[in-house]
Amino acid sequence: MKHGKKYNAAVALIDKRKLYTFEEAIPLVKQTNSAKFDATIDVSFNLNVDPKKADQQIRGTMVLPHGNGKTKRVLAITQKVEDAKAAGADFVGGKELLEKIQKENWFDYDVIVATPDMMGELGKLGRVLGPKGLMPNPKTGTVAPDIAKAIHEIKAGKVEYRLDKEGNVHVSIARVSFSDDKIIDNLRALTEVLVKARPAAVKGSFIRNAVIHTTMGPAIKITFPGR
Repeated sequence: MKHGKKYNAAVALIDKRKLYTFEEAIPLVKQTNSAKFDATIDVSFNLNVDPKKADQQIRGTMVLPHGNGKTKRVLAITQKVEDAKAAGADFVGGKELLEKIQKENWFDYDVIVATPDMMGELGKLGRVLGPKGLMPNPKTGTVAPDIAKAIHEIKAGKVEYRLDKEGNVHVSIARVSFSDDKIIDNLRALTEVLVKARPAAVKGSFIRNAVIHTTMGPAIKITFPGR
C-alpha cells in the first residue's frame, strides 16, 4: 500500500523496534498526526485469548475520565420521557419513534437506550437495529431502569470495548487537541479495565501487543505495567 509524503515522514519519526511508554507515545502520536482536523486518537490491543471460546469473551463499557471528544446523539425509548429529556437525550419517545425507524428508515442518532419495559417493542426491530449495532443491550448499559443515569454516562464519554474475531480490542480514547495528561489518564483507565477483564483461563502474558495512532496516522507500539 502506497502512502503520501506526510505519512511517510511521520513513519520516519517512529522507531519500529521500540515499545514506547505512555509519556513518550502521546507527544509522538500528536507529532505524527497529519490531518488538518482534530483527529481521533485510537488504541488497539491484541490479546492472548481465544475469541471462539465463550469463557474468553471480553466485552463491556466504561466511562473515560475525560471522555473521548465524541458527542453521541442519544435516542431514548422509554415512558420516562421527562427524565430522559432532563438527562440530555436528543430524541425521546416510545412506539411512535420505533414506527418512524421502521417506516422512514430513520437513523439520525448514534446510540439507543431503553428501559426494560420497552424491550418487547424494540425486539421487533432486531433485524433492522442489530446489524447496525444499535440494539440496546444490558451488557453495554443501554437497557436500564434508571434511564437518566444511562444517558448521563453516554454523554459523559462512555465507550464500549469488545473483542473481535482476531482477538483485538479497538477503542477511541481522545482527540489530538486533548492535553497529554488527559490522554494518558484515559489510556491508563482503559488499560486497567482490560487487565481486570482478563479471563481466568488465560496463561502467560495477557496483552500481546498494543498500538496507539490517530485517525490517519501510523501506529506507535506502547508498553505498560501489567501487560
